[in-house]
Amino acid sequence: MKGSIGLRALSFQCIIGIHPHERETPQRIELDLEVGQDFAAAAASDDVQHTSDYALMAELLEELARERQYQLLETYAEEAACLLFERFAAISSIRMEIRKPQAVPAAAASFVNIERMRGAS
Repeated sequence: MKGSIGLRALSFQCIIGIHPHERETPQRIELDLEVGQDFAAAAASDDVQHTSDYALMAELLEELARERQYQLLETYAEEAACLLFERFAAISSIRMEIRKPQAVPAAAASFVNIERMRGAS
């Protein structure tokens, strides 16, 4: 049974950006994540051990951003996808949008979208 699970509007503060003020003061980023996987075993067992724990995914994504203090959303997105593939064997695909709501005053947010398939270059 193939499907997807994920997170909508995961929000946290971190240092991210290229401008001097962005390197000094944490800013809010928002993240939407959708991961594809076969969750037949999880549906049958009702056991989180048979799926990808989205609470743990949220924790890992926030920790990665805070520890690395990225300059570019693009770099964070790529490394976040790699981390999720490494940590969760059940994930077959990742779709992620990361937004910086305060990056451009005249815009609601700047953003990066990525889509990755396990094993694809």
